[in-house]
Amino acid sequence: MPSTKVYLADAGSTDNTREIARAFLTRFDLEVIAGGLPAVGRNNGARLASTRYVLFIDADIEIADRSLIRRAVELMASRRLHCVTTNISCPGGTLTDRLLYSGNNVMQYLSRLSKPFSTGMFMLFDRARFGELGGFHEHALFAEDYMLSKQVSRRRFGIVPGSVITTNRRFRKMGHLRVVRLFVRTALNTWNDSFFLRDHNYWQTGA
Repeated sequence: MPSTKVYLADAGSTDNTREIARAFLTRFDLEVIAGGLPAVGRNNGARLASTRYVLFIDADIEIADRSLIRRAVELMASRRLHCVTTNISCPGGTLTDRLLYSGNNVMQYLSRLSKPFSTGMFMLFDRARFGELGGFHEHALFAEDYMLSKQVSRRRFGIVPGSVITTNRRFRKMGHLRVVRLFVRTALNTWNDSFFLRDHNYWQTGA
């Protein structure tokens, strides 16, 4: 809708992001803002938002289900949640890609038993609670999304049925084994925030 406000955080991209964004000005109230590491760009956008909820999505995410955002907001409001995510699918990837994303989805559901896990691919947040938690940790060099979501109470975390579509670019650049190894190490370091502040060469591989 033309009244929908979208902040696009551009971290000095070289793929004509700003020019491409202008093509959507008739569909959204779109504003390109300064980015940086994902935490910086996300926080920059959140500071400008004035709505009750704020939705964070990655640049390569496609929301093919037109009802997904509406249903996520309804779930958030009806259960008075602080954070809502959804499943991730990769229909254009290999069988291994699809299996790994399925594993990611399973881990999101299991995380509700301990510390909620939501990826920044689709993260709907109550803006007031987002501010109370201090937003994304801007010194995080890895998994800044999980650093934030794990602070949410299990009772205030939800997963809306459906999915968003992503690409397999991360697997192609890093390799499946390295991604899995990093994911496992993340799970083992849930209570060790210093792990997320160390450089794991995640962004140097072209995230």
